[in-house]
Amino acid sequence: MNHAQKGFTLIELMIVVAIIGILAAVAIPQYQDYTARTQVSRVVGEVNALKSNAESIFNNGGVVAYTDDVTQSPREIGIGFTGSNLIDGTHGGLNGLEITNGDQADMSWNVVLGGDASTAVRGAVITVSRSTNGAWSCSISNGPTANGWKDSYAPAGCPHS
Repeated sequence: MNHAQKGFTLIELMIVVAIIGILAAVAIPQYQDYTARTQVSRVVGEVNALKSNAESIFNNGGVVAYTDDVTQSPREIGIGFTGSNLIDGTHGGLNGLEITNGDQADMSWNVVLGGDASTAVRGAVITVSRSTNGAWSCSISNGPTANGWKDSYAPAGCPHS
């Protein structure tokens, strides 16, 4: 009669655990980089989406503002920003958006990453600017290198400066 035991030896199990540990050591930092890059891209998209609203308001003689105020002349028209959980809501005006020169051709606005954003990107400032000739640009500044900021987190259309 053959009474051979079935199952794994302790050495085999230890090898499997070691392989899983090595894979996790490589995968977790890659996942964190991917998450940070995705968060920056999402916020850039959210603030870039306001360009068409701002352009329409400005071209119709209004002032780009946080909320509507019909008592002003020219009339202040809300840009329509509803906020984001990845933005520091204590910065700037409404929902963390800070508008500069809302009544002029060279207007701009910015947000600071915070809230639920990864620690690697918290504190980075995303700025969307319009020049007097109507050209729009985007930039990211103050990336917190002490927290692990990498220039690769900035999307192609919004470089880190």
